[in-house]
Amino acid sequence: MKKLFILFCGFLFVFLLSACTAKQTYKYAFLNPDLPIDERVDDLVNRLTIEEKIAQMLNNAPAIERLEIPAYNWWNEALHGVARSPYPTTSFPQAIGIAATWNTEAVHQMADYISTEGRAIYHDAAKKGQTGIFTGLTYWSPNINIFRDPRWGRGQETYGEDPFLTSEIGTSFVKGLQGDDSVYLKSSACAKHYAVHSGPEWNRHTYNAEVSSHDLWDTYLPAFRELVTKAHVTGVMCAYNAYFGQPCCGSDVLMTDILRNQWHFTGYVTSDCGAIDDFYRTHKTHADASVAATDAVLHGTDCECGNQTYQALADALAGGLITEEQINVSLKRLFKIRFRLGMFDPDSRVPYSKISLSVLEDPEHQAHALQMAQQSIVLLKNENHLLPLDKKKLKKIAVIGPNADSKSVLLANYYGYPTHISTLLEGIKSKAGDVEVVYDKGVNLTDNYVFTSFYKDELFTYNGKQGFMADYYQNTKREGQPALSRQETKVDYRWGDGQEIADGLITRQMSAAWKTVFTPEQTGEVCFELKADDWAELHINGVKQEKVGNINAYYPLEAEKGKPYQIEIFYRQYADNAEITFDVGTLKTARPKETAASVKDADVIIFAGGISSIVEGEEMSVQIDGFKRGDRTSLDLPAVQKEMLKELKATGKPVIFVLMTGSAIGLEWESQNLPAIVNAWYGGQAGGQAIADVLFGDYNPAGRLPVTFYKSVNDLPDFEDYSMANRTYRYFSGTPIYPFGYGLSYTTFGYSNLETGKTADASSLKVKAVISNTGDKEGDEVVQLYLSNKRDFATPIRALKGFKRIHLAPGESKEVEFILSAEDLSIVNEAGNLAPMKGDVTISVGGGQPSASLLSAQQCVQQQINLP
Repeated sequence: MKKLFILFCGFLFVFLLSACTAKQTYKYAFLNPDLPIDERVDDLVNRLTIEEKIAQMLNNAPAIERLEIPAYNWWNEALHGVARSPYPTTSFPQAIGIAATWNTEAVHQMADYISTEGRAIYHDAAKKGQTGIFTGLTYWSPNINIFRDPRWGRGQETYGEDPFLTSEIGTSFVKGLQGDDSVYLKSSACAKHYAVHSGPEWNRHTYNAEVSSHDLWDTYLPAFRELVTKAHVTGVMCAYNAYFGQPCCGSDVLMTDILRNQWHFTGYVTSDCGAIDDFYRTHKTHADASVAATDAVLHGTDCECGNQTYQALADALAGGLITEEQINVSLKRLFKIRFRLGMFDPDSRVPYSKISLSVLEDPEHQAHALQMAQQSIVLLKNENHLLPLDKKKLKKIAVIGPNADSKSVLLANYYGYPTHISTLLEGIKSKAGDVEVVYDKGVNLTDNYVFTSFYKDELFTYNGKQGFMADYYQNTKREGQPALSRQETKVDYRWGDGQEIADGLITRQMSAAWKTVFTPEQTGEVCFELKADDWAELHINGVKQEKVGNINAYYPLEAEKGKPYQIEIFYRQYADNAEITFDVGTLKTARPKETAASVKDADVIIFAGGISSIVEGEEMSVQIDGFKRGDRTSLDLPAVQKEMLKELKATGKPVIFVLMTGSAIGLEWESQNLPAIVNAWYGGQAGGQAIADVLFGDYNPAGRLPVTFYKSVNDLPDFEDYSMANRTYRYFSGTPIYPFGYGLSYTTFGYSNLETGKTADASSLKVKAVISNTGDKEGDEVVQLYLSNKRDFATPIRALKGFKRIHLAPGESKEVEFILSAEDLSIVNEAGNLAPMKGDVTISVGGGQPSASLLSAQQCVQQQINLP
């Protein structure tokens, strides 16, 4: 019996072992994670009908239920944090501020945090069966176009005007976003907008860019080449504009010759949204949708953002313009990305699948957002060491300006919704201690209106109850029965795209109407303020109201005490963020003299001004003095702000100008007349706290300009001229207000012991220098290396070839070493080819450009070498 039992156990063991080790079977081969990806992709594509294949090439790819393939929307954004999400996410500084940190390690860490939050959102949405826009893992970031002209409204999304800085920051971002797993992508980055694209916004659908081979390879392509060939970015977005007569998404040179043939790019290409429609609608280079779709696919544009023109591929196929095999090429690239993201594999195989929503706004992420905001701040002027402020010597601080208490200015564009946003006013109050802080907006951003809220819930009633009657519709025309009707206390909402309001009603392709009765407490003029993303209207007693103000929507009303006024607010939203806020208060005309007089007893005046993404951005409707459809026509600070600054200066009290902007401002008057200027960009959720940390000395600023601050547009060529002649620090022959690479500190640094020598293999050059903190405060220094090699063809005056951000205690010294590769020691010739530098080469290592008049002799060391 005992032997039988032992024999039985042996058979049982063998059976169980064979069962455990038996190869798992899968319904379809493409679901088998043990097979090579290419084999899986081939299997999947071979199972699809031609109709299914075409549908998968749209950004909003539908589900294929018979094969258990879920729907997927390729469109998502992560410019400086996961954007447009229904969940709260961490918001880092805008991209131009990220570049101002000159800190590649911090950028890599930031992108890793962004990817972590994105993974959490994706997996949660997938579990709920939500596969719509802005939930996926294919992020259409970073924007690595060169900020060639400060008038471009989308320049704020870039890493500045220099190809080397853009390449280094972009590489760190891509690697942080995509992760370092040997099998799976953490998420997919996308380099955009390829190529020769940087404004104007108003004609981007018709503009034809023509540049020299030198400018193409010296300025417009290096960052794309670096991200494709070295950072291994998995996506590229082709631009709206044409290049030498061909739309970029159908360019022989850009798409076929360079991207696919020279650089051997194997990832996917998506069009910018609607760019394939432009082939036949605006560029007029193609006869119809089927011809346009064919040409785009044959040039390697795999995914169409817009979901319209590629539907004509069926006609193109039927007409013999394209073959199914050619369509398969693009389809396989797309599915390969989805496989690399682990979308068809068990969670147990994907290392990122366990990331939960608990990571959103993780304390580490928020701390890093603050750190990057701090590191992005550039101290432009600090006369007589006015900064940092000493609270012991202050009794009263006056805070003035349109950006002082604004949250939206900090979020810039392509943003998500953090739970808390620190404004400058909040940051100053948190630091001031016993020092009195007074605040007056003073002026609006671009006009003389100053709105002051006196909102009270009891002023608005519906059917005898406080609040509003709200009707929501899951369409943009308020048609049919409301999907949701309810009474609400207040109209003040910020929803991410696709966020559920209630019972399946989401904020995409939706509209709403709010009704209430306003009963004023006093007779006299009141003003309603209505802010909305997309579109909104205000009706009073059944009459549509016309706004005043050139940016904000203000609606004055001569009201009678106790008289009821029927209020209706109509709203519609298509996609992206959904925002609407309704307020009531008073509207006054700005009086700079009176404002200045009211704060003349303050010990110091802090003016927070500049511009914001409500006037500079992507193809906007704004057309006011100094601004045109998202771009700028002037570099000047808006006139209303300059007038206020002049009156504040006239008080005789020190005025600190905190500049918030996404682009260079012509600060000629300001730099000559104000004792302190702090450039804070658009600082993200912790922007206000970071600025206050700098103002009060809790953080020593070390940001450096990633763009040139010119005096005015008179310094610049025509906006539509894409030649780099007299553009950016590399070719600008004039004198800027503040040069590229410039920034001050609360301490001082010295440079010495510059040494150069060949490396062991003689193909590279080693450059070393000693940097010392010669002041009495610890701080960061951004060590910059520039090369200059004048030849008989166009070459940069100088070009950045290396940088390192280091931290030094007072009296501390560090040796910094750079290795210049053969590529670094090359320049682009007239034919667009890299040619070795020859003859005299000037090597400069310092805290900025060697010729910058604002740089002391101790802050730069130079050496001239001769190359054969």
